Amino acid sequence: MVKVALYPGSFDPFTIAHYEVVQKALTFFDSVVIAVGCNILKKGFLDRDKRVELINKVFAGDERVKVVTYHSLTVSLCAELQINHIVRGIRTFADFEMESQNAEINNLLSPDIITIYLTASKASGCISSSVVREVMKFGGDIEHFMPPNIAVSYLKSLLS
Repeated sequence: MVKVALYPGSFDPFTIAHYEVVQKALTFFDSVVIAVGCNILKKGFLDRDKRVELINKVFAGDERVKVVTYHSLTVSLCAELQINHIVRGIRTFADFEMESQNAEINNLLSPDIITIYLTASKASGCISSSVVREVMKFGGDIEHFMPPNIAVSYLKSLLS
């Protein structure tokens, strides 16, 4: 039986921390479906198609990673794709509190869904999409915040 995990998020933009979560998840699962959603509480930086393009570039040639978009409940997407595991990255205690609330809601909606938390490495624990956007906005160097295969110039080209 093939074990598949869903990794949902806005990924706006996809960072080295997100990349690490996928790499860790692939040690437990045969494949990971990265589900690019829309967070109604966040103002978009990159449109969804550009986020998908960026993530596909990161994992080009790795058939274990698939990227999809969705505009529904995460558990609905899990049911549609017949996936029972959700992977979430944890950087801080605040992340854990928020993610545990989301996991409880998902469990109430769909008791068969299991959420697995993967902790960030010390090097990427402070990196978030918000940090990347802010540093980039003020002209700072984001090279170390980006995953392999993504040049900063490529990210900037997606913004135009």
